[in-house]
Amino acid sequence: MSKKRLAVIGAGAIGRMHVERARLHPDCGIVALADPSPAAQAYARAGGLRWFADYAAMLDEVQPEGAIVATPNATHREVGLACIARGIAVLMEKPIADTVEQAQKLNRAAAEAKVPLIVGHHRRHNPILRRARAIVQSGRLGKPVAASGLATFYKPDSYFEMAWRREKGGGPVLINLIHDIDIMRFLLGEIVEVQAATSNAVRGFPVEDTAAVLLRFASGALGTLVVSDCAASPWNWDLAAGEASHYPRQNVNTHFLTGTDASLTLPLLDIWEYRSGKGWHDELSVEQSTPHRADPYHEQLRHFTAVIDRVEEPVCSGDDAARTLAATFAVHRAVAAGAPVAPVL
Repeated sequence: MSKKRLAVIGAGAIGRMHVERARLHPDCGIVALADPSPAAQAYARAGGLRWFADYAAMLDEVQPEGAIVATPNATHREVGLACIARGIAVLMEKPIADTVEQAQKLNRAAAEAKVPLIVGHHRRHNPILRRARAIVQSGRLGKPVAASGLATFYKPDSYFEMAWRREKGGGPVLINLIHDIDIMRFLLGEIVEVQAATSNAVRGFPVEDTAAVLLRFASGALGTLVVSDCAASPWNWDLAAGEASHYPRQNVNTHFLTGTDASLTLPLLDIWEYRSGKGWHDELSVEQSTPHRADPYHEQLRHFTAVIDRVEEPVCSGDDAARTLAATFAVHRAVAAGAPVAPVL
C-alpha cells in the first residue's frame, strides 16, 4: 500500500487537526490545503504545505488521491461533488451534508462514479466502541432491551461569541448529539421512531441548550439520550473516553446498554450478568475490562487510505451517515410535531 497524497479543504480546528494527525501517519501525508482565509495561508506556509484560496483550483493542480472536507456544513454537497467529479476519494467531516436530500445526492454521485466516500463519525474507530459492538453482536447481552446515554457538558460563554451558535441549527442536537445517535445506531441498529423535547431555559437563545430524546429501534429496544451544553457534568463521551488530550479524562460511564442476559457500560466496558440463578434476588457479577486507548482520528486516516485502495469497506459510508443525519433531524421534527416521528430518508 503506497503512502497516499491527501489534501485538506477547510482550515478550521478540525481541518488543522487532520493535518497534524497526518504529519505523524505512516500511510498518508497532506500535500495541500485550501481555505481562502489569511490565517489559513499563514498556517499552510508555516507547515510547508501548498496553499490555495480556491479548492477547485487545488484539486485540478495537485490531483490528490483523497480529500478531507472540513468546511461548513452548508458547503459539503458542493465541495464533495467537486471531488467526486474529479475521481478524488472523499473523507467528509460529519454531518455528511446540511440536509438529508443533499446527503443522498452526494451518495448517488459517489456510487455512479465509483468514487469512495466515507464520513468522519470518528468515534466508530475508537477501540472501546469497536469492542462494545463485538460484544453486542456476539449475543452475550441476549436480546437488547434498552440503552441510555448522557452528553452533558458546559460550553464557556466565549463559545457563543459566534452568532450562528446562538441560532437554530447551531445547538447541541446537531453539533453534539448526532455523535451519540450514531453510537446508538452503530451498536443497536436502525432507529425507527423518535420522540423529543428541547429547552432553552438556561441561556434563552433561540437555539436549544438541552434536549431529551426517546428512540425506538427496529429490534424493539428503546433508548434514551440527554444532551445539554449548560451542565456542569463529567457525563459525556469526550471527557470519559479520553479521545483527545485537551479534555481532562474522567473515570465515569456515559452510555449503558441492557439486555436479557447481560448489560454493558461505556466507555469502561463493564459487563454485568448472572452467573448462577437469574432473577432480581440473585447475585450479579461484573466483568471489568481495561479499555484500550487509541487515537480514533489516526485510525480513521489509516482506514481512509485502505478504502482508497479498495481493501476495506467504509466503516461509515455515506448512506450510513445519511441515516444518522435523518435520525438527528427527526429530533427537531418530533419537537415541532409534539408527537413521535420516523426518520425520513
